[in-house]
Amino acid sequence: MTTIVVIDDRVTGRNILTRLARSIEEGIRVHAFASPSEALARMTSDLLPDLVITDYNMPEMDGATLIGKIRAEERLADVPVIVVTVYEDREFCYRALEAGATDYLLSPVDHLEFRARARNLLALRRQRQMLARRAAELEMALAERAGSRTRVEDVARELLDRLPVAISTTDERGRILFVNRAYESLFGVERAQVVGRSLLEVHGEEFATRHGVLDAKVRESGQPLLVPRYDTMLGATGLRWLAVTKGLLAGRPGEPESVVTAAVDISELRLAETADGAAARHDPLTGLETLPWFRERLEHAIARARRRNDSFALLHLDLDRFKGVNEAFGQEVGDKLLRAVANRLASRLRETDRIARLRSDEFVILQSEIARPEDAAELCRRLGEAFAEPFHADGQEIHLSASIGVTLFPTDGRTAETLLKNADLAMYRAKASGRDAYRFFAREMNLAARRAVTLERELRQALAGEQFLVYYQPQMELRSRRIVGVEALVRWNHPHRGLLRPSEFIRMAEEIGLIAPLTAWVLQTACAQHRRWLDRGLGRLQLSVNLSPVQFRERGVELLIERVLKETGLSPEHLDVELTENAIIEHSKTALASLRYLHRLGVSLSLDDFGTGYSSLAYVKRLPVRRLKIDRSFVQNLEHSGNDEVIVRAIVNLGHSLGLTVIAEGVETEGQLARLEAFGCDEVQGDFVSPPLSAAEFEQRMLEGRWL
Repeated sequence: MTTIVVIDDRVTGRNILTRLARSIEEGIRVHAFASPSEALARMTSDLLPDLVITDYNMPEMDGATLIGKIRAEERLADVPVIVVTVYEDREFCYRALEAGATDYLLSPVDHLEFRARARNLLALRRQRQMLARRAAELEMALAERAGSRTRVEDVARELLDRLPVAISTTDERGRILFVNRAYESLFGVERAQVVGRSLLEVHGEEFATRHGVLDAKVRESGQPLLVPRYDTMLGATGLRWLAVTKGLLAGRPGEPESVVTAAVDISELRLAETADGAAARHDPLTGLETLPWFRERLEHAIARARRRNDSFALLHLDLDRFKGVNEAFGQEVGDKLLRAVANRLASRLRETDRIARLRSDEFVILQSEIARPEDAAELCRRLGEAFAEPFHADGQEIHLSASIGVTLFPTDGRTAETLLKNADLAMYRAKASGRDAYRFFAREMNLAARRAVTLERELRQALAGEQFLVYYQPQMELRSRRIVGVEALVRWNHPHRGLLRPSEFIRMAEEIGLIAPLTAWVLQTACAQHRRWLDRGLGRLQLSVNLSPVQFRERGVELLIERVLKETGLSPEHLDVELTENAIIEHSKTALASLRYLHRLGVSLSLDDFGTGYSSLAYVKRLPVRRLKIDRSFVQNLEHSGNDEVIVRAIVNLGHSLGLTVIAEGVETEGQLARLEAFGCDEVQGDFVSPPLSAAEFEQRMLEGRWL
């Protein structure tokens, strides 16, 4: 009986995945777990699944960690794993794949796509199990015939020829050493014609390159491919889909090892996504092609372009802020808008182009037979014009825009998977540039994605390995030239790159959920150090600590601050919390509640980077803040920009009219200091006074009393 394990800490998600798993085929047994640790314990003891389906974002451990633990267990090493994550967090999918996931799906899960991918993986699992059984039978047969005159090679060849799996072996130079009957049938070749020849000669450059890379990986690691690879071939009956796995095969004494490849034809499974194959080709909401059918068309386009030496473009179009439309007007209006968008987009395509609904508010477009990249740019402009006029639904006039990513065949990729991923990355680049734009894929985007994965791994190791430091930058009162405060600034003592500033890692820490423990550590370290300075009589300085906007999404940060103050013995009036305007406005209700709690506690509050956000005077008056901090971008050009001078004067006057202290950061020259003093600014901070210092350096400078 087929066994599937479902892991999701949310009841609703767990129930949905369980129902979908049971609908894959008759007689499936599903075990559902809310806890990944509990699921792992069962799977390593008495429960051996044929497929694992897990959510990525779970409080106990994330999907990548869970998959790593699964792959570390010998009995689970080849069990296929599908990771499910929400639309906004699709980058987690790539992290899961790096950890060893077999496939991924975005939530809300498309039922058709779910069943198709699960069936393929289960079919491959069964083929692997069958191969293992046949290998055992072979071993027994060899043992029984050990004393007979029948050669071992004859017995092995007979058994391999009976397998309905295409099997071949290749040497280190890519020459074919053996193929079985299923291989001959699948590829339409004869054994005598291919044995001794290279993959390049028999199957062409594209096939030889793909398999040569995988063969080299198996040889270098000495391990089989735990995650099967999908491959395609254009045979006598059309395009065929293959699931391919590889392993190392020991040779005779003194001979090098060879790589054995097993290929399973799963084409029928990919086409049988529903009982009614025709219905599976069209999205019921928009009438456009569905992704599985579009992928088939994309594979045909790749095969045709290879034969003709043609180029084509793949576009990934994502509606900007469509989630807000659904929230504002409801799902029914949203569905009508999607139909209208689909019609407008389709009307701007040629008959030879194809368009499909990828998921939710995303579309993919195949622009065939282009002569140059500018042809794709022209199509992007035409598609952009589709949003020039507003859309109408239920009497509502709604303006939409879209971000488009473009990738080109064969320049950017030669497989469907690569092209779809590259178009997705390019679309994200378009969104990052301000939305309502299009961007072409560039190879450096792949490198940036890999660097991000590496940075995330190093960040997690850094927090566990205590690689972070706290530096302290003095804050000077202009009137008296006294040091009245100090800002705690985190630094990462990277083992290979040296001392890194927050701009190089804070954003990633926010994205992967490490900002809370990192901030807690900085707060604890800085408050404990400040308490020691006060005990040594270094003056009644005020300690400033920055909080990330991410920490104001939910209540609780104020309780962390209260706990740290109690543990370190630091009085609340010695602590100043710095936060940005946007942190308050984006999460106004929770942020205001937290700020008022801290204000009642006695903690001072400062509005950081003032002037770069969008606070109004009325809004600032509502906030329980003590200081406004002028952003360094206005201070840097203060000696050369009349506009910045006007802005700084206005901020100083605004702060004083509200009874607030005004401090300027980023002061680097004597001229900047003089102008700020002339404008009536109260305090300054920057390298002209002192760069950030280690705790020991700051203490020494305070004892010496030398600053300007």
